[in-house]
Amino acid sequence: MVLGLPRGGVPVAAEVARALGAPLDVFLVRKLGLPGQEELAMGAIASGGARVLNDEVVNALRLPESVLEQVTERERAELERRDRAFRGDRPPPDVRGRVAIVVDDGLATGSTMRAAIAALRTLEPARIVVAVPAAPPATCEELRAEVDDLVVLLTPHPFHAVGLWYEDFTPTSDQEVRAILRAFQEQA
Repeated sequence: MVLGLPRGGVPVAAEVARALGAPLDVFLVRKLGLPGQEELAMGAIASGGARVLNDEVVNALRLPESVLEQVTERERAELERRDRAFRGDRPPPDVRGRVAIVVDDGLATGSTMRAAIAALRTLEPARIVVAVPAAPPATCEELRAEVDDLVVLLTPHPFHAVGLWYEDFTPTSDQEVRAILRAFQEQA
C-alpha cells in the first residue's frame, strides 16, 4: 500500500501507486514548527498519537516542555481536521502484514517522516519503505536505520531545501488531495 504524506506527498504517492498498481491512501503527519520560525522543525506528530522530537533543535534552543505541548496540541487539532477532510468516514488504512510505502515530496530534516515511521510501526506492517524524490545525504543516512528500504532519486550536496529540486513547487491544496484520493477510490 502506498501512503502519501499530505499534502505535497500525495501527488507524488499517486504516481508511485499508479506505477506499482497499488492502492493509495494518506497517512497524516504534522510538523511541529518552532514558534516564530515555523519552517524549522522541532519535531512532528502523526496519526495514532506518535510524536517525534528533533532533539538537536530542542536541546540547542532549550525549549521548555510547555512550548512543545502547546505546539503539539495546536498541530494535533489540525491533524484531526485534515483526517476528517481527507478521509471522511473511511477508516484509516490497514497496513498490518503489508508493505507500506511512505511517500513525501522530499525530506529536509526527516522529522515528519520519522513521526510517520514511528506511527506506522505501531500498526505492524510487514515492511516500511520510504520513497522520496529528493533528500540531503545526511538525512538519508539517518533514516536508513529506521526503515526496511529507502528510495531517493536525488541526494544533492548542498541540499538547502526540497523546493529547489522541483520546477514547480506550488503548494498542494486540500481540494487537490481529496480529488486524487477520490479518483483512486473510484478505481478500486
